[in-house]
Amino acid sequence: MTKRCGWVKMNNPLYVAYHDEEWGKPLHDDQKLFELLCMETYQAGLSWETILNKRQAFREAFHHYDAQKIAQMTDADLDRLLDNPAIVRNKMKIYATRANAQAYLAVRQKFGSFNDYIWSFVDFKSIDNQIAHYKEAPAKTKLSEAVSKALKKQGFKFVGPVCVYSFMEAAGLINDHENDCDFNLHKNTV
Repeated sequence: MTKRCGWVKMNNPLYVAYHDEEWGKPLHDDQKLFELLCMETYQAGLSWETILNKRQAFREAFHHYDAQKIAQMTDADLDRLLDNPAIVRNKMKIYATRANAQAYLAVRQKFGSFNDYIWSFVDFKSIDNQIAHYKEAPAKTKLSEAVSKALKKQGFKFVGPVCVYSFMEAAGLINDHENDCDFNLHKNTV
């Protein structure tokens, strides 16, 4: 029997697939990192399951996270999304996506890639927290507070330390898979 982290909702195939195929795997693709960061910003005040269930609709609404296209969206374009019931219709989050696309493009220009920028905070190596039970994982850390502050300085929105910590877990910068999870990439190296 496959052992997964205790937070996985087994009755939702999207949740299981997200855990098994994405969550915690070191991610180095700029566009996918940008998408994941946006997804985490949408989650603020909501459940991850809600966001995951709306993921495809978000992709369609935001040009499959083509940052150039998002950065050029007009206020009218963004306001039209407020009528789309398939996504989270929070005006501040929708407008933050455009601001984040603009900030993301500026970071890529300044640092060469978003990957290099974000992974530099962990010296380009995943931090393994050795979690026995998912409830032991922190909601935020001094590191996520520092990354949050740095992202905000670059112009990103909705990137508080809790959001940033979740993003870092999801993108594999931090390994918070439970120690006995079959999908823990560090399981055999402990």
